[in-house]
Amino acid sequence: MKTRLYVGNLAYSVTGEQLRDMFTPHGEVNDATVIADRDTGRSKGFGFVEMGSEDGARKAIEALHEAKVAGRNLIVNEARDRDSRPERRPSRRGGR
Repeated sequence: MKTRLYVGNLAYSVTGEQLRDMFTPHGEVNDATVIADRDTGRSKGFGFVEMGSEDGARKAIEALHEAKVAGRNLIVNEARDRDSRPERRPSRRGGR
């Protein structure tokens, strides 16, 4: 198991600091980042947490996956490497 976790279905109001605080009781948190839209700066509703150990990552997944936070059930699982994700197709609206 890796220590980098994907956290989805976040309320748009959750900050990186709040994300860190959610995971700290389960182990050392090296980094917690909420992903923001590059044009608007608003949260995209997901983020990544890097735990200090595999044991901490496992405990966090067990405790927080499907946990209700700010009215939403979190999705917490092991993050996939960028190269193992499926390739995105360009938007029909002329996006990137």
